[in-house]
Order: sequence, then C-alpha cells, then structure tokens
Amino acid sequence: MRPKHITLTPQELEIMKLVWQRESATVRDIYEALRERRKIAYTTVMTMMKILETKGYLKKRRQDRAFLYRPTRPKNQVIGGMIREFIDRVFNGSAEPLLVHLVKARHIREKDLQGIVRMIEEIK
Repeated sequence: MRPKHITLTPQELEIMKLVWQRESATVRDIYEALRERRKIAYTTVMTMMKILETKGYLKKRRQDRAFLYRPTRPKNQVIGGMIREFIDRVFNGSAEPLLVHLVKARHIREKDLQGIVRMIEEIK
C-alpha cells in the first residue's frame, strides 16, 4: 500500500477538483468531464481514481453496478496542506518570502492586496 501524500500531481488535483465539485462521482462522471477538455482514456481515469483512493483522498462504495467515489477531506484542507508543504519545502517554513515574491512580481492585483490588508487588520 502506498503512503499518504499531501501533494497531489496535477492530474490528481484535476480529478479531485471535479469530485469536490460534484461531492461524489463515478469514474464515468469524471471521465466524461475530462474528455470535454482533452483526450483521455477511461482506464487512465479509473487508475488515477484508484491511486487517489490508495493515497487516502477518495473512498468508494458500490452503487448499482459502479463505484461511487467521495472525497475523504474537504478541498480547503487538502489545498491548505499542499500550500504548507510547498512553503516548508521551498521557503523553509516562512510564508513571507512567498508573499513578497507575489507582490513584487505583480501576481496579486491591487484589489486583492487591499483585501489581504483588511484581513490582516481584522486578525490584529
């Protein structure tokens, strides 16, 4: 059995976003949604969802002749863990260099920056 990982691959995250959006889904549901965006094999989606189950992100139960997959954790919890892992790995646990980079590279719009300042003031 594979160990649980916090960080998801881009393809795993894409699948998880679709499952979170629907709250539960079959492999067919996810396959159809992905196929609207790009060419992908049904067996690839099935394998990826089995991997996500093994990693502990999805759980399944039989519904009629298919398995219905549900997320084991809410989206914000998983994304928050991925962000914490990134900050730990890249910035040695400090979020300040990340924020400075985002502000200096203008990846944060002025309106969003003002909202962040308001949130910081509310926390104080």
